[in-house]
Amino acid sequence: MPSITYGNVSWERMIRAVEKVRQRLLRAAAALNRMGVPYAVAGGNAVAAWVSRVDEAAVRNTQDVDIVVRRADLHAATAALAQAGFVYRHVGGIDMFLDGENAKARDAVHLVFAREKVRPEYILAAPDVTESEQAADFRMLTLDALVRMKLTSFRDKDRTHLRDLIEVGLLDDSWLDRLPAALSPRLKQLLDTPEG
Repeated sequence: MPSITYGNVSWERMIRAVEKVRQRLLRAAAALNRMGVPYAVAGGNAVAAWVSRVDEAAVRNTQDVDIVVRRADLHAATAALAQAGFVYRHVGGIDMFLDGENAKARDAVHLVFAREKVRPEYILAAPDVTESEQAADFRMLTLDALVRMKLTSFRDKDRTHLRDLIEVGLLDDSWLDRLPAALSPRLKQLLDTPEG
């Protein structure tokens, strides 16, 4: 195992890490807005935005910036994001925009294509960008679309995000009948095991 060099522990480093993600999201959204490219913020940032509407203290930070776009708009999105300093890459089946030429995949905007399955084995395709609403600085998925997307992926971090929505009362038993039949048991599992 390689040796790790530790930096000093500081609030400034922690705050800077969170601020970099926020700025990346805002720059990407502003660039897409300027060029009129339809999009919707998804993932942890969308979860944080929804949770913050109920309880700011329950917001969880995320390192990812995930944005839903239509595949037909990839060229326009690439042009828009390039003007904001992002560099397009397709790596390991993932389309992303690195935050600068020497950035890592963690320092990127990850694309999810609307109305397409993120992975072939997924139950549902990603929602369309029309399933979104305007927040203060960006468009984000509606709660319904976000919940379906998180239940479809259902990775450990998705389950954590869904539990955050449950904890603040945005998800409860009333959702079980609103969801596609294949997703309801997944939500039921989380409702029945709130602590994991």
